[in-house]
Order: sequence, then structure tokens, then C-alpha cells
Amino acid sequence: MLTKAFYLRLAILCALVYLNTARTVKLGQNAKQSISNYEEIGYRLPTTLQPTHYKIYWNPDLESGKFTGKEDITVDVLESTKQIVLHSNNLVITGVYVQFPSGSPAPTVADYELDVERDLLIINMVEELPVEKITLGILFEGEMLNKLTGLYSSIYQTPAGETRTIATTKFEATYARQAFPCFDEPAFKATYQITVSHPTDSYHALSNMDVSDTLLLGDVTETIFETSVPMSTYLACIIVSDFESKSKNVDAQGIGDDFTMRAFATPHQLDKVQFALDFGVAVTEHYIQYYKVAYPLPKLDMAAIPDFASNAMEHWGLVTYRETALLYDENYSSTANKQSTASVLAHEIAHMWFGNLVTMKWWNDIWLNEGFARYMQYKGVHAVYPEWDMLNQFCILVAHPVLNFDAKLSSHPIVQPVETPSQITAIFDTISYDKGASVIRMLENLVGAEIFEEAVTNYLNKYQFSNAETDDFISEVAALVSSFDVKVFMRTWTEQMGYPVVEVHRHDDTTYEITQKRFLSNNNSYAEVPDDSEFGYKWSIPLTFMTDTNSGLNSFLFEYFLTSLTVKTASPSQWIKVNIHQVGYYRVNYEESLWKELIEKLIDNPTSFDTADRANLLNDAFALADAAQLSYNIALELIAYLPQERDFVPWYVAAEALKKLQTSLMYSQVYVDYLNHARVLLQSVYADVGWTIDADNHLRNRLRVSVLSLACAVGLPDCLSQAAQRFNTWLEDPTSSENIPAPDLRSIVYYYGMQQGNEASWERLLNLFQLEQDASEKLKLMNGLAGVQDPQLLYRLLELGTDESIVRSQDYFTLVGDIAGNPIGEAIVWDYYREHWPELLERFGLTNRYLGRLIATITKNFASNVKLEELQQFFNKYPEAGAGESSRLEALETVKLNIQWLKNNIDDISNWLQGTSTPL
Repeated sequence: MLTKAFYLRLAILCALVYLNTARTVKLGQNAKQSISNYEEIGYRLPTTLQPTHYKIYWNPDLESGKFTGKEDITVDVLESTKQIVLHSNNLVITGVYVQFPSGSPAPTVADYELDVERDLLIINMVEELPVEKITLGILFEGEMLNKLTGLYSSIYQTPAGETRTIATTKFEATYARQAFPCFDEPAFKATYQITVSHPTDSYHALSNMDVSDTLLLGDVTETIFETSVPMSTYLACIIVSDFESKSKNVDAQGIGDDFTMRAFATPHQLDKVQFALDFGVAVTEHYIQYYKVAYPLPKLDMAAIPDFASNAMEHWGLVTYRETALLYDENYSSTANKQSTASVLAHEIAHMWFGNLVTMKWWNDIWLNEGFARYMQYKGVHAVYPEWDMLNQFCILVAHPVLNFDAKLSSHPIVQPVETPSQITAIFDTISYDKGASVIRMLENLVGAEIFEEAVTNYLNKYQFSNAETDDFISEVAALVSSFDVKVFMRTWTEQMGYPVVEVHRHDDTTYEITQKRFLSNNNSYAEVPDDSEFGYKWSIPLTFMTDTNSGLNSFLFEYFLTSLTVKTASPSQWIKVNIHQVGYYRVNYEESLWKELIEKLIDNPTSFDTADRANLLNDAFALADAAQLSYNIALELIAYLPQERDFVPWYVAAEALKKLQTSLMYSQVYVDYLNHARVLLQSVYADVGWTIDADNHLRNRLRVSVLSLACAVGLPDCLSQAAQRFNTWLEDPTSSENIPAPDLRSIVYYYGMQQGNEASWERLLNLFQLEQDASEKLKLMNGLAGVQDPQLLYRLLELGTDESIVRSQDYFTLVGDIAGNPIGEAIVWDYYREHWPELLERFGLTNRYLGRLIATITKNFASNVKLEELQQFFNKYPEAGAGESSRLEALETVKLNIQWLKNNIDDISNWLQGTSTPL
């Protein structure tokens, strides 16, 4: 709360500032709010000033939802200027002053204005500032309510029903300017000395650094933190909460000092942090040894925030998470939840070095942060839990999804220009994260792990506490490699969108010809490919292969300027498998006779290929068939081996492909034939995995969920019966521990049980959802509510999503996606989205990337010209897309692809199914 003591201190402070400068400009005198006429400024800050230190005082009022603050920014004037330009957004500026630390007479502030278009605070000086160090002082106020960015309020309910409020921050990418006026660009690194005022009773404050001092002022305490290392604005963080914590020591093993890791959560959920704490320490110790660079801060805290926009945020020394991303409870959390928690922690902790210690100069190189952290999260989890097979799971969870996205004309290069806040937030997408990770993985495999790790260490040491560009990182790799041009190789992957399909033709038993072309998911799109690439949409491709007579790894570099490559094997072979373990970021298409040899070998002995290669063959075959570059008969013949498959990674690929086929064929005349065939494929593995969870068998449990989800989706009678029986038994007495399904089974039971339920059971499920306090369980229940087959109940659920006391803002887009994923809910969501677009825009804003991506989620299964016209009409009516500009292009392209898919494939699939399916 804002106390009398605080106001007295603030009044004294303001008086001292005025006496020292006699030139403070206050709001209401010379402050303006407009769109600036300084066109030369643009969206990027001038380089005439360089901040070096922030001294910030924040006072968040938890009761009113407002905050006040004061800052002194030490700034080096690099070129004489009459303007100070920095960022500010949705802040009320109540005072501005400038001083010379040297004690010289203070310069005069003429006036200042807020450029609302570009989030700029422009301070005009009477006299020109000389090339000297200055102190820029600003008093400011802001709002914390009804948002999830900047400095904001979050609430939670105690088990006793009491509402508790905390304050927290989320600054990436351009939201620090919502909490304090600042030079909000990643290259403007500075040190921070932060003071936070908070209620004395029950509350405490956290920030990036350890506490250096506290001042007790009655019912208010001021917590003062040690000065930070140099860091970008988006990495600063504060939390005012009543959270409790557990701690554990991190053993640096001689690389720097040992330090403490703490995990914070609401008091009643403290026991749920133990898994994260144990894993966090283990993966941090692994990273210290991997990077061979000391962790540079005195502590590393993690906190589970009840309301959080993304999964997590890598604030240096104080990583914040959604509760679902940090908290683990074996009574609620599934095997997938456990893996997700470990993966998110491994990702964020990897950032402490790659991203925080060395930061990209500008957001166009965000992949240096996110692509590397995405790759490291899989290596990190694998280091702690090798039995989870995370290096192969990388293929199905990272590579395959982005290969689908990147095969569209609406994709973009890894490195691309961005300027506005909307463009910046939009680039935090699957290309920056997942393609970036896939390309880094491919590079490491090409140069070797030892060279790659040495280059990473050299890069971190060379640019620590500073900023770097893509070329800086690649140069460190290139310095250790002489066998090929690393920079040219990487440019073909970072500067071109898309990727190649490698086509394999046999000349004779020992000779194969390899060619490449850009892979597009719609064969009709080739006429639309722009001629805008220096490399002509050709790539330097690391080719690896094995044959039936040579199971060893054979590798070549297929340079972008070559038209073809001839590969000779030492002895005659029946089949060849290219792209071993799918380490290369490309697809492979074989001539039909080679595909048939591979299929025959798979059916004869699936283990002739390892799990990643089986998954690769499945993924490539269906992607090529979807793109009309391979007969669908080949893809359908390939899955004939599935009754023998018992590994999670290939079955995950198969399940995704079969679900997609189900959606595509749902309104066709062959739908029943398809369901019958899918059920036959599933019978043996379904009977094998059953409904009993295996203790401590991570991959077996992942396989079970994948198989049961598919079995219920395609209507396998026993699966639906089992789901309904478990659902109804549980709903009769949800407090009975005997009735509640195992955490791994709950999503299946809730969704498919509710699918067969009625309005009364939906109402009971809704009540349980509203009462539930565990965040991961709440998401499972929410998904279950979306499974109902009653359109009126789905519309009601959509309406309930607008009430933040029922559905938190952070979960709104998940809810909409859940409803849209129900074929009955798809049209309901689409109509609602169009009708309520102005309200959605008012609530979330054009710069919200999750709102921007929603259109692609809602429309991904549209497959008619009518829906295509509706999309185009909506875009014409509301042309401002903000962070959703690329998502709109993706949506249009996907609908066109779906329409074309039916034309290309329905007859072949129909003929094949009618010749092979066996009704149950």
C-alpha cells in the first residue's frame, strides 16, 4: 500500500531534486503527448547516448493496482545533443531532470513529449549537452491491473479461500518501458541498483541480485538489492509476494563459485517445487561444465507465477515461470508434464549464458538466444535423464513441427529485419526457436561435438557482458574448421527461408544420384516462389546415409552450387537410407522402387532402422504425399509395419499423421473406411499398452498416452468405453482417490468421457474446473470441457473464457484452441472470433503474439472456398494485423493447401482404403 511514510519520503525527494536543479519539468506544464514529428528518429533509439547504470526505486501498491517509481540513469553522452530520447509506454511522467555528476550547474530541460506511436519519451534541452557523463532523473507512475506485461498484478486463492495479490514483471521483448522509462534495446546494457517498497507484513521482494539492505518504515519495508552485472533492460525483474521457497546448493566444480538455487511458490504449493529444484541444480551443474564458463551471479532463483503470459522468462538470477512450467506433483502431473517442466527449466537456465551473458545486438538475431536454448534444453534434459531419449524426441517435438511450418511461402528466414514492437514480438516464433535449434544441431553434427563446444566457450568468453551478431557466433566455429566454408554453409540456412528436399535416384546397385530443390507443402506454390535469394533457394546440405550392406555413417557435403551429387557405395545394396537420425534439416524423397525396398525392410524387421530413422521415414513420407510429391499409396503402405512398432518416437509421428488424415477425410465418402483401417492398425499396440500406468517407465507411459489418444480419436470401441466408464465413475465421487484416473490418463478420460456425456455431467465438470487449484489439473479439466458435443455448451464455455475469475488471461488462447479443435466447436469459434474481434483487440492488443497466432489455430482445418472467402473478407474488414501479420498469411496458405489436398489425394486414398481396410 502507499503509506504516509512513502509519500513523505517522495515529497522530500522531489523537493531535493527541485532544489538541486530548479529546472524539473512536471506533467501539466511542458509535457506533451503526441506522435512526434521527429521522423529521423524512427523506432530505433539514437546512438548519441549510452546508459551505464540505473538506480531504480519501485513502489507497487498491491491494493490499488498502481505503482510509482523514481530512477536516476547514468548516461554517457557520446555526441553533443539537445535531445534525450528513450522509451516509455503507458507511464505517467511526473518529473524529469538532468544533472552533471561532476557537480557542474545542471542543464535546463525545456520540455518533453511522449511519442505514443513509437513508445518514445523525448526530452528537449535548452542547451546542448556536451560529451560528458550525465544523470537523467525521472519520476513516473503506472498501472498494474489487467495486463501480463511490464510491472503487473497477479492474484491467487489460498486453500482457505483468501485472495492474495502479488506484483511481478515481464519485460521481454519491449515491455520494460511499461515499468520504467529506459533505453529499451538489448544493446544498451547497463548495471542496475534496484530498491523495492513493499508491505512489511508477510511480503518480501525479489530481484536479479541478492538483498544488500532493508529499511523498515513501519508497515512498509524498502528492500535494497546489490548492483547487478551489465545486462539488457528485458532481463531486469522484481517480484513482491508472500511466496515461500526451498533451496539447494549448486556445485560449480571449480568453475567459479558455488551458489544457491531457490525455488519459490505460493505457500500452499511449496512441496511442488522439489522436482524443479533437484532438476534445476543438476542441469545447471551440467551447463557449467559444458560451457566451461562460470555462472556470474551470486544466486539463481526460480518463481512460479499464478498469472504469466508465456511458459517462462529467463530474467538473470530470477527466472519466472507459469505454475504449470515449474510445479510438479505426482498426484496431478502426468509424465508429459514432468518432461515439460524439465524441458522448460533446461531452456531458461541455458539462457543464463547464451542470451544473458552474451546477448544479441538486435532482435533480428533473436535466434541466437532462442534457437540455442531450444537445442540445449534437449541436451540438458538428456544429460540428467538419458533414459527419456530426448535427443530422438528432438525430431518429433522440434524438427517435425517447424518443417511443416517452414514449407510454406508464409515462412521467413531465421535472420530477418524487424523494427516495430509488433514485428519484434512476432519473430518469437517456431522459426527462431525450432528452426534455429535444428540448424544448430545440424551444424554441431557436421563439425563435431568437441569443436562445437570449444567454439561456444570461445564465443561466451569473447563477448561476455556484451552483445553479438549471428556472424560473431559463426566466426568462432569457422575459426576451428578448415575443411569447408562454415560461413557460407550457415548463410544458406539462416538467410533463406524454407529448406530442401533431397531426391535420390538409383543408377545401379552401387551408384545413386542426389539432387535438391526447395520443398513446398503445396506443389502449386512453386510458380509463386520469388527470385530473391543470393543462393537461388539452394542449400549446402550435410548428407549422411547407410545401406543394407554398410550400416556405418557415410557423409558428404552437397554444396549449394552443385546441380547434383553422385554417391557410390562399396558394395551392391538393395536400399539406401539418407539423413541418418534426421540430423539434417531437410526431407528425403526416393524414387518409388527405393521407397518400396525401405517399406519391405521395415515390415520384415523394423529394428533394422533405429527409432529416429523410423520416425524420419514416416514423417517424410506423409509430408511428401501431402505435398503431392509422392503417391499416397507409398505413405499408406509404409504404415503397414505399425502393428510391430512399440517405441514412442515413431508411434508419435504415426499418431499425428493418422489424426491429420482423420481430420482431412472427416467429410468425405471414405471416412468410415479410413476409421476401420486405423482401428485395425491400432489393435495390437492398443492391447499391449493397456490402461495401467508403468512406474518409472517414462517412454512406455508416453507411448501409452499417444496410442490411447489416437485409439479414442478414431473411435476404437473399447477405448471409448474405457474412457466413459472411468469418467462416469470419477464424476460420481471425484473426491475418492480410487476413482480419480492416473495423471497420465486424465486428459484422455476427461475429453473422451465428456464427449460421450450430457449437460449434467458437463455442469459437474465445470464446477470441478472452477474449484481446482492445481494449474496443470485445471488445464486438463478445461480441455475436457471442450470435448462436449453440445454446441450451446461449447458457446457457453467460450463466453466463460472472457471472465478472468473463471479462465485466467494466460489460459484464454489455450481454451479457444481446445474448442476449435472439436469439430463441432470450430465454426462456433470462427463466428465468435469475427464478431468479437474489436473486444479481443481491446483486451490483448495488436502486439500480442498469441492473439496474432490465434487465427492460424482456428482456421487450420478449413478446406473450402467458402471459408477461404470468409477469411479474406475478415482481413479486408480488419487490415491491421500487428503481430499476426505472418499468421494471417499462414492461415490463407493453409486453407488453400487443404482445398488442394482433397483434390489431389481423395481418389487415391479412397481406392487404396477400399482395397485394404477390414471392418471391425
